[in-house]
Amino acid sequence: MRIVLVGPPGAGKGTQATRLAEKLRVPHISTGDLFRANISQQTDLGKLAKSYMDAGNLVPDEVTIAMAKDRMEQPDAVNGFLLDGFPRNVSQAEALDELLTTEGIKLDAVLDLEAPEEEVVKRIAGRRICRNDSSHVFHVTYKKPAKEGVCDVCGGELYQRDDDSEATVRTRLEVYHTQTEPIIDYYKSQGLVVTIEAMGPVDEVTTRALAGLKREGDDQ
Repeated sequence: MRIVLVGPPGAGKGTQATRLAEKLRVPHISTGDLFRANISQQTDLGKLAKSYMDAGNLVPDEVTIAMAKDRMEQPDAVNGFLLDGFPRNVSQAEALDELLTTEGIKLDAVLDLEAPEEEVVKRIAGRRICRNDSSHVFHVTYKKPAKEGVCDVCGGELYQRDDDSEATVRTRLEVYHTQTEPIIDYYKSQGLVVTIEAMGPVDEVTTRALAGLKREGDDQ
């Protein structure tokens, strides 16, 4: 299957992308991973992207699209992929359509993870990360440490990342509503959108997503 995963910050895209890609046996293609890989490997595209980033500028769509194209042409993506973080706007969605049409393939579905805005803010702003190991993540409401401000695993200090502050989260949500959300209507016009309720236990959300994809496949 060829799938695009969309949803606001805090909806659990990263978690669901990893789980769904494993269940569907397709590669999880994340924009962030693409940038890191190209930059660390010093590819031509990576050097170009880094030049924009070092200058404090956004990486142009054409560079992001070229990276995605290169990744989708790798052998493990021949029979499908799950795109996470791309396309990020309607221009990128149009470019993706053009690219896939050229290759004689098409998307099977666009999974739209939905979560109430205030819940998203609560999820992200309540996160606390261990200074010793960023994989140790707690939450002031959903996963409280035994001792406030102290990591249960290693005893390190728990802190709130700058980009997890409520003000920053609301700015990120505004960017999502302005730039990325319009692609949902774009794909709805193609009959590709499968809306998934992103609230609740992780396993339940994954089950809903897989059921939604099955229905979409049966309808086509």
